[in-house]
Amino acid sequence: MPRTLIILALVALTACGSRQDTADRDTNLRQLRNSSGAPEEFSIVPPKPLEAPETVSELPQPTPGGSNRTDPTPLRDAVAVLGGSPSRLDPQAGIGAGDQALVARASRFGRQPGIREELAAADQTFRERRSLFNWRLVPQDTYNRIYRAQILDPYATLEAARRAGAQTPSAPPR
Repeated sequence: MPRTLIILALVALTACGSRQDTADRDTNLRQLRNSSGAPEEFSIVPPKPLEAPETVSELPQPTPGGSNRTDPTPLRDAVAVLGGSPSRLDPQAGIGAGDQALVARASRFGRQPGIREELAAADQTFRERRSLFNWRLVPQDTYNRIYRAQILDPYATLEAARRAGAQTPSAPPR
């Protein structure tokens, strides 16, 4: 009898929880959110310093919704510091001349233009389906447990490649 009462109490307690729409329901597996309410120090990027031009005619035309000269661009800045060309990060720039051969080789059997969006939607559906029975009393990182069936065994893959005659580098011991 006491076990039945405990089970009924737990069922009643879980029924009191709010059920969110599946589009709004959080299915984050890594749980990297900052739930303390404090600012996230890694998301704070200081703006670039203001610069006064020599003449007012040097100022660009204002573009509503566009970028500002003092907007932080950490990715572009990192590419520039490492000796790259930040202009190649623009989606309008297309594929650079140095990458044309790589893209041609990788897409020699065809490619699907919207594959990233399709895979993201399929993964979201997979995580929502797995999150239905993914409750725990103590929150934990469930990423490896959810995707366990999809993890490749590197040593089995290495042995299969060697049996097929491919030259492979040595691997660290198990």
